[in-house]
Amino acid sequence: MGREIPSSKFTKHDFSAFSQRLRAETDLLCDYFHNHRFITSHNMGGFEVEAWLVDKDALPSPANEKFLMQLNDPMVVHELASFNIELNVIPQSLQGNALQKLQDELDRIWNKCRKTAMEMDADIMAVGIHPAVREEQLTLQYMSNSKRYRALNEQVVAIRHGRPLTLHIRGRDHMETTHQDVMLEAGTTSFQIHLQVTQDEAVRAYNASQIASAPMVAVSANSPFIFGYDLWDESRIPLFQQSVDVGEERKKRVTFSHDYARGSLFYCFMENIEDYPVLIPVLFEEKPDKFPHLRFHNGTIWRWNRPLIGFDDNGSLSLRIENRVVPSGPTTVDMIANAAFYWGLVQSLTRLADAPENKIDFPVVRQNFYNAGRYGLESSIQWLDGELHPVKSILLHVLLPMARNGLLRLGINETDCDHYMQIIEGRALTGQNGAAWQRRWVEKHGRDMDALSKAYLEHQHSQRPVHEWDI
Repeated sequence: MGREIPSSKFTKHDFSAFSQRLRAETDLLCDYFHNHRFITSHNMGGFEVEAWLVDKDALPSPANEKFLMQLNDPMVVHELASFNIELNVIPQSLQGNALQKLQDELDRIWNKCRKTAMEMDADIMAVGIHPAVREEQLTLQYMSNSKRYRALNEQVVAIRHGRPLTLHIRGRDHMETTHQDVMLEAGTTSFQIHLQVTQDEAVRAYNASQIASAPMVAVSANSPFIFGYDLWDESRIPLFQQSVDVGEERKKRVTFSHDYARGSLFYCFMENIEDYPVLIPVLFEEKPDKFPHLRFHNGTIWRWNRPLIGFDDNGSLSLRIENRVVPSGPTTVDMIANAAFYWGLVQSLTRLADAPENKIDFPVVRQNFYNAGRYGLESSIQWLDGELHPVKSILLHVLLPMARNGLLRLGINETDCDHYMQIIEGRALTGQNGAAWQRRWVEKHGRDMDALSKAYLEHQHSQRPVHEWDI
């Protein structure tokens, strides 16, 4: 879904032709899996950061087209709403001082974006859901100038036969509203972490990503408010799942999946054909061995952990896992710590002698994820021992040591391991992630979402990790 398309209008022939090409590419991919034709280099890490353009008062500013023209950097692109952008970094081999290199690169591009925004009397802000975004801003009036986004909206509306989307979230407050388009999705901004894996380790790593998702959400939650309602610690989860609900398919487009991967990650791409009708049938001219239709269709299915195929600089096919559970923000150092925690924890889980998916049933893993989304650092999760543990306790005594050992096993230097794991430890000890800080600020100053946004942005500028923020 990241590429632009020539038109948002389609015919029955387009759907038929796309489906035929998708089937042919899926058959070809089956051959690649069967013959182990993926590159064997692995443990490459990267990420994407979705952010908000904001004005001098830290409120959403719908100016991404002008901003991107002035910035003129291919590593920063549009997102769904005209007040959203996406920043990308060059992936790194996860060894040595890779974490510091990623920090330096993210800071470089972040500061470049801030400089351009400030020239427009604006700024950029990384937060899961902007506390002060208004419902009337999540409408087509504020959609980015992109045919692919218009196509997404038109097809979802068509499949729903014009019926409005219903947003229904019960958290600390209860919110219910209806919406005519997919722009509610623009309220959810993420920090999407990528891990390149070998085919032999792909299933274990994918299942490890699923198991790790609950603690990942708990430590990183940063989205407690929507339109002034206090809902989940990571309200981005139910907001995203409901914002592109097409209503008539066997399985939801935004999903935590229904089981572990078994045998091969190819099952995900078969599931794409069997359970998800073509949403946007744009036809590409690339050869089948570039998998343009398969990759595009996969991009219209938003698994919280999503398998991806891509190509290295030599044109060889690679296999990646995209972990999508983490919100954007609060600071660049917090985001690198989140990525490091993910990479280290997945490495340790993947290397356990007895596969962890043999010790914990998938429905429990899924329930852990939603519990962590709702209650954050105050949640409890069932772990591999079958026992229920408070998240803060299991972070300190089990998961942080696992993540640190995983990073060391990858070859990350000890100084970087200690630095970034101490940030995760700080959140567990203080009970303060982004969601907790926002709520504590509101408890002290009142439910003024505009003022909260301004205070949040000021703290973000400090570059101190969120567990050190005062209120």
